[in-house]
Amino acid sequence: MHLRHLPSFLTLICCAVFLVLACTPKAVGPVTTTETPTTTTPKPPKPADSNLSPCKKFSDAPNPDDAETNYVIYRQMLNAQDMAGAFSVWRKVYATSPAADGKRATVYTDGIAFYNNLIQKNPAKKDVYADSIIALYQEARRCYPGDGYMAAIQAFDSYYTYPGSATEDEIYALFKESIETDGPEKLQYFVINPMSSLVVKMHREGKIDAEEAKEIVSALNTRLALGLKECQGADCEAWKTIENYAPDALRYFETVAGFYDCQYYIDQYYGDYLANPTDCDAISTAYSRLRYGACGEETAEFQQVKAAFEANCRVQSSSGPSTLREAYDALEQAKYSQAIDLFEQAANETDDAERKGRYLLTAAKIYYSHQRNFGQARAYARKAAAANPNFGEPYMLIGTLYASSGPLCGPGTGFDSQVVTWPAIDMWQRAKSVDPSVAGKANALIARYSQYMPSKSDIFQRGIKEGDSFTVGCWIQETTRVRTP
Repeated sequence: MHLRHLPSFLTLICCAVFLVLACTPKAVGPVTTTETPTTTTPKPPKPADSNLSPCKKFSDAPNPDDAETNYVIYRQMLNAQDMAGAFSVWRKVYATSPAADGKRATVYTDGIAFYNNLIQKNPAKKDVYADSIIALYQEARRCYPGDGYMAAIQAFDSYYTYPGSATEDEIYALFKESIETDGPEKLQYFVINPMSSLVVKMHREGKIDAEEAKEIVSALNTRLALGLKECQGADCEAWKTIENYAPDALRYFETVAGFYDCQYYIDQYYGDYLANPTDCDAISTAYSRLRYGACGEETAEFQQVKAAFEANCRVQSSSGPSTLREAYDALEQAKYSQAIDLFEQAANETDDAERKGRYLLTAAKIYYSHQRNFGQARAYARKAAAANPNFGEPYMLIGTLYASSGPLCGPGTGFDSQVVTWPAIDMWQRAKSVDPSVAGKANALIARYSQYMPSKSDIFQRGIKEGDSFTVGCWIQETTRVRTP
């Protein structure tokens, strides 16, 4: 579950940009800043003529001296937070020399800040001003090619701030451009979360192949690992927020055979086994996933998990009706679709409510753990609960599905992702009410996730209050009750 608010340091940085850019707690986003003159010298130094922007510069203006002077004037006014006066002078500079001295895109990024400020003052004109902002991004990228930041921030704003200003295909292309331009080690940090979501969607819809997806995923993971390794102090909070979202979103690719190598599955599942060395769910999942990831018999981790499976869980697959044995064999061999069909068949072949419920729940867990299909996992968990009304585990699983849906239903942090805690807690409470044997686990999860519920300020900003009825959308579509930590 990924439910942290944006760290206060990041919010403060965002909101300190001359009170221009709106900070949102929904995503780890870019900090758009403007360069402030460090001197009152009226003319910035002129760079060498090589590698200058092809667009209109100070030297191309009818009066170069006036253009440079106006540039310094509006930036000083901006520094003094005289937004109206600065904007008026900025328009003169933009009209004659938008590329400034040919080495920096400051005039464009300042323009974006001005229009963001206008949106804050007049939200009704957001769409109109958003068009101007996107146009400035596009012009900045044309005048300063090879700048991955401009492509990245345009994509970010199109994705989060001005939805509808670009198609998902266009936004994906912009993020991809920024990744290819900057390279994995210099990738803009605010690209990682939205691109994690988009690359999954593009592959799921057949718009990109596995090879392209691998390149993107590798770049995102490389940058995240580097950011976590090199961050210092408060900066690490932003990277932890990203870590709490992107890897889970990218787990979708576990369903694509051959996408991840053996080491990936060891990193993801071996630790769960070590934490629960006698639990058949943890053992079976680790054993199946390592086998699915083509971990060879010689791999030490695979040998250990296999031995645990033989000692603790093999009895399940070697006893019972033939259909059940076939189901466990299929699961062990990572034939997940076949295993689901066989467990459902085994459930249909028994009149014992407890067994029927457990077989259907196993199918639900395969959908969740191995196929990342939350909707089908819930459907089979509901079947299991219907088969055995005194069985709390199906509701425990549904609660886990909801709690894990932050990356599916929002950017992984902020209100849209945090509301999933409400129906999750509802399910855990229902689990212990029908089955006292799961009360300990349910209470632990309720205590853990209650702290991630939306805050009082979050619900106040949306005109709702504690105790109100609230319908959580996304794939969940559950009506719940508003609560705060």
